[in-house]
Amino acid sequence: MAAMSQHDLIIVGAGSGGYACALRAAELGLRPVLVEEDLVGGTCLHRGCIPTKAVLHAAEIADAARDSTRFGVHATLERVDLGEVRNYADSVVGRLHKGLTGLIKSRSIEVVRGRGALETGPDAVEGQPTRPPMRRVRVGEQILQAPYVVLATGSSPRSLPGLEIDGTRVLTSDHALRLTELPTSAIVLGGGVIGVEFASAWRSFGVEVTVVEALPRLVPNEEPEISQALQRAFRRRGIKTLIGKPMESVRVDESVTVSVSGGTEVSADILLVAVGRAPDRTVRVDERLQTEIEGVYAVGDLVPGLQLAHRGFAHGIFVAEEIASLRDGTPSPTPVLDQSIPRVTYSDPEIAAVGLGEAAARERYGDIETFTYELAGNGRSQILGTQGFVKVVRRANGPVLGIHLIGARVGELVGEAQLITNWEAYPQEVAGLIHAHPTQSEALGEAHLALAGKPLHVHG
Repeated sequence: MAAMSQHDLIIVGAGSGGYACALRAAELGLRPVLVEEDLVGGTCLHRGCIPTKAVLHAAEIADAARDSTRFGVHATLERVDLGEVRNYADSVVGRLHKGLTGLIKSRSIEVVRGRGALETGPDAVEGQPTRPPMRRVRVGEQILQAPYVVLATGSSPRSLPGLEIDGTRVLTSDHALRLTELPTSAIVLGGGVIGVEFASAWRSFGVEVTVVEALPRLVPNEEPEISQALQRAFRRRGIKTLIGKPMESVRVDESVTVSVSGGTEVSADILLVAVGRAPDRTVRVDERLQTEIEGVYAVGDLVPGLQLAHRGFAHGIFVAEEIASLRDGTPSPTPVLDQSIPRVTYSDPEIAAVGLGEAAARERYGDIETFTYELAGNGRSQILGTQGFVKVVRRANGPVLGIHLIGARVGELVGEAQLITNWEAYPQEVAGLIHAHPTQSEALGEAHLALAGKPLHVHG
């Protein structure tokens, strides 16, 4: 007979959304149990955000060494040892994983190892009806019971029909992170976030890179001007791009050859398939993240929308607080809106954005204003040797609706950008804030000064 245990909520998946839900639930006095077949921390910690950004930081170091003479520092880049880069990334992951497991243990959160399966069955335990009904999750021979279940099983790299991923010549991002030797050349299929990040890192390591994107521009979810600026930057860095060229076929022998529309072919040592990620399952939820099954919620990449670790994290916290409010009768938390979530692409140059773009804002509100401040006028950006801009979108005579940035290290500015948009600040309110000099944050201040009718470091 299968062993049974009862809890307040069962969380299937211990990635960003799952473990955040468990930690917050424990804080609120609930008894959560985490079900995880792999390692707590999920894709973000072990195969996504953290290791890829560690690799990108190593790539930045390589560029700094290669370009050091322009700053009067005569350094030499002898070689890039990808095995050692991987060891560095693994060490970062290991420290964070140790800290996370310790945190979960300190909250007395039980972790059940294995693959969880939500079962249908009796809606009561020992004949006592409950509302919501008790749910069951089977993990091997063990059955977990709780009135609430949170699905947080995430997503996996997506492939294309007829394209065989062999892990040697044709790779996903998971395979790419485990490489121990650099290829001489690489094709990156997909010009979204994952594709341009790997293209950027590999180019910094000296790899000849070609990005193939079926849509008319790179990073198609960003502002058109940002796509154009990124493509120019990639061209300067020697990254080739085939834009608006859907893949037609792939041939694998001693190299990989990709044929795209128009009869063009490109060959390289490896092909990285970076066409996005597919959720573990298709889940429909309402605005409060409850599925069509009462008491069963979904968070993170299972929910259509932005596939971001911090979105899943916010979802997990929201659901924990939602369940606690249902139990205690306390006020319900505010739903998480994708529009309010910042996003960053860690290529060189970096891209960061939050809120509405110009086209979406115009469609929703009609009359809007925009202003673009070039980083060429920013002292700190000149010191860093970066190009780019800050674009602010506001409702005409109204609050700021969106902020979009490109340039070195602009990901560090998106926190202030999020506060501005989420608090629906007016440009004149932001213009009244004093930004430290010399910092790149002054570019945000200058853009809002201009929209407030007080342009300073702006040419007429």
